[in-house]
Amino acid sequence: MKLSIVIPAYNEEKYIARCLQSVITQIETLETVRDIEIIVVNNASADRTVEIASEFTGVLIVDENERGLVKARQAGFVASSGDLIANVDADTKLPPGWIDKVFLEFEKDEKLVALSGPFIYTHSSKISAVLVAFWYRVGQVTHFINQNILRNGAMLQGGNFVLRRSALEKIGGYDTSIDFWGEDTDVATRISKVGKVKFTFNFPIYTSARRFKKDGFLVAAWKYFINYVWVLLFRKPFLKEYEEIE
Repeated sequence: MKLSIVIPAYNEEKYIARCLQSVITQIETLETVRDIEIIVVNNASADRTVEIASEFTGVLIVDENERGLVKARQAGFVASSGDLIANVDADTKLPPGWIDKVFLEFEKDEKLVALSGPFIYTHSSKISAVLVAFWYRVGQVTHFINQNILRNGAMLQGGNFVLRRSALEKIGGYDTSIDFWGEDTDVATRISKVGKVKFTFNFPIYTSARRFKKDGFLVAAWKYFINYVWVLLFRKPFLKEYEEIE
């Protein structure tokens, strides 16, 4: 089983080295040799993102000049060759055991088509951490109800989710009409019709809290919440426009 780690990047010179180093370090320390490729999708960056990513041996850089996170995810998917497609954002950092967890979960359950877990926001306040943890607990409950009772969708955390390639192909890939808000919920909703979607707190990833710091916690949380609900109910995000946070 081959794993493709796809990292969309728009002006990520501050974070891309840390992200790639965490991936490469983990690959080098795996007890079992695995077939893994790393793809950075340059989404029309105007800074040193490509230059920095090029310094890492074995990293494939793909250009997607039309701006949009989902367009970058799709470009990475098309360029990839893995049986599993891991979607990791450029401002994230893999915790120990993340890659091992991916292979363990998909190898033990043939019906699993998507795996996800929460963000651990670095350098955020204790109050924010508590509120985020509460949000995830609520999300986990709605995920269980939607997938197992209502059969109307599921929950994935954008920037920390892995998809089985065959299932992603069945649903036609990513919906590139969506730029940012609700993109993870859209994938979760569609792919849940193909197989099992698992969201677990045992699969976290570190990420920056830059959007919360820029918009303020309540505003950012509201945007995520309303688009999550809107995609579940109406199959499209509430908000179309979004601001890139560098």
